[in-house]
Amino acid sequence: MSVDLSKVGVVIMSAGKGTRLNCTNKPKVMLEIGGKPIVSYAVLTLQSLGFKKEQICLVVGFKKEQIEDYFKDTVSYANQAEQLGTAHAAYIGMKSLPPAIEQVLVMGGDDGAFYTAKTLENLIVEHLKNYSTVTLLSAKVDDPASFGRVIRDEEGIKVVEKEYLTPEQKNINEVSTGTYIFNRNWYQNAFPRMPKLRKLGEYGLNVSLVMAQEENKKVAVVELPNNNEWQGINTLAELELANKLKQQIKTTK
Repeated sequence: MSVDLSKVGVVIMSAGKGTRLNCTNKPKVMLEIGGKPIVSYAVLTLQSLGFKKEQICLVVGFKKEQIEDYFKDTVSYANQAEQLGTAHAAYIGMKSLPPAIEQVLVMGGDDGAFYTAKTLENLIVEHLKNYSTVTLLSAKVDDPASFGRVIRDEEGIKVVEKEYLTPEQKNINEVSTGTYIFNRNWYQNAFPRMPKLRKLGEYGLNVSLVMAQEENKKVAVVELPNNNEWQGINTLAELELANKLKQQIKTTK
């Protein structure tokens, strides 16, 4: 299926501080790997697919002027003045996209630097082909301890955050990448009714899967074909690893 991206928008969550990475004077997504800001790789990949500046919205917050100075008018921006979680960031960004946008890809600005254009295009194609309301990109990893798991049972599909896992669920190695595609109209109507995650006190994107299924909407999970494309950067060790990987990619080109 050839995909028409003209009615697809992208929200890249880029408002975080990155406290664990000691970045007190720059946004986490502006830390460099391979000589460029982490978030710049996702933007370049999206641009290579043909996304225009009004289709790509960076949700900014902490030290937002650094992001805006770097990208200037090559993307659009939405300000998340109060950081209330990933689902809130998605909502803020989604509302700022042009009215013609019908489906919205939501991704983190700190973990999408290794996604290929083919992977993102395939995710969009699967979402459209299945007429899904919510589609999640998952990955199978060797050490899932730090991540929310994808659970399939008689109740449907859900993502259970690590804080809520049962002993049996901890053995599952399929995890959420935090990258989703949503039917925009549905999400913008659903978010104001979304409950906060009890233990975290913020709005989480995983709740949208449950809400959609409660309304008998179609949801889907697409597994990342190469889990090396998903590199979460939350510690100095992970930042160093991502930097090495980007340097290796540059030298092999």
